[in-house]
Amino acid sequence: MKGYVALEDGTVFEGDGFGAPGESMGEVVFNTGMTGYQEVLTDPSYNSQVVTMTYPLVGNYGINDADVESSGIQVAGFIVKEFCPYPSNFTSQKPIAQYLSEKGIIGITGIDTRALTRHIRVAGAMKGVIFAGDKKPADLVDKARAWSGLVGRDLVKNVTCAKPYRWETVDPSSAAVPKKHKVVAFDFGLKWNIARILARSGCDVTVVPASTTAAEVLAMKPDGVFLSNGPGDPSAVTYAISTIRELIGKLPIFGICLGHQLIGLALGGKTYKLKFGHRGVNHPVRNTATGSIEITTQNHGFCVDMESLKPTGAVVTHVNLNDTTCEGLELAAKKVFSVQHHPEAAPGPHDSGYLFTKFTTMMEK
Repeated sequence: MKGYVALEDGTVFEGDGFGAPGESMGEVVFNTGMTGYQEVLTDPSYNSQVVTMTYPLVGNYGINDADVESSGIQVAGFIVKEFCPYPSNFTSQKPIAQYLSEKGIIGITGIDTRALTRHIRVAGAMKGVIFAGDKKPADLVDKARAWSGLVGRDLVKNVTCAKPYRWETVDPSSAAVPKKHKVVAFDFGLKWNIARILARSGCDVTVVPASTTAAEVLAMKPDGVFLSNGPGDPSAVTYAISTIRELIGKLPIFGICLGHQLIGLALGGKTYKLKFGHRGVNHPVRNTATGSIEITTQNHGFCVDMESLKPTGAVVTHVNLNDTTCEGLELAAKKVFSVQHHPEAAPGPHDSGYLFTKFTTMMEK
């Protein structure tokens, strides 16, 4: 079947469909990772986004049940230069085309992903429609233009859990690790490797819906609160901003990605949308305290305004070396800190893994 990617500016790329047939809308973005496509597919932060992989061959080591970051595929569509129909790896359980087809996700192969990526870098991430089928609809560009986009939309409600649960119900093996700290983890689109690392760090993790109130959290008597990654515009998640504002100063708080942005807003700062975002596993970040450079995993399209944080008393702890945007903040007096990048990796380097130790140490103190 034929496949098409139509952008709101009128640009159309033609290739072949693989995975499920159909039509889907989303923000078209790119990821520069050479591996980790299964983690990308299942990362809730990609909700309502059509992801283009810049690495040309995808699917060569297959799909398995272990390398997932949520309960299912989260992307609105998947674009690759070439997919591998016959993976070769001892962990592989199925090829990527079968995986996408089973989950009802459209994939497009055979287009010039370098040209698409360059176009996004110049014009910015934009609304698009991905279609796979026997006959191309005539109104794909019009549909892309009519889609609501991400700005001002609360996408967290699409991915958060329905009710609280202990992480051990998902990963029983974590029960073997002695627990020293009780942590409430807000699920704004929680990547499972975050919960895995918290559990391995001696945390008894209870995951709660994004709409959980400050009073409900405090009634659980946790030693600390974790704020997860997630999709969409942080300024639209107003209920979470209010809750975080109430919790700041009452107990240690650690935020990642969307959690970082929500902390910035709760402190009185502002956020803004990046031109094409940061997505990949090779982004350099400078730790302002040590001067060391960390290679990081990133997946975000919004950013905290560094200037808006100056009156709040918060300090910038990490800076992106590609564009000097804010990658971390801390308000030590209130025991709250956060980073924009992903120290849990999955996929990616582990340079920033020390941040989980910082969180457990803060709870001990």
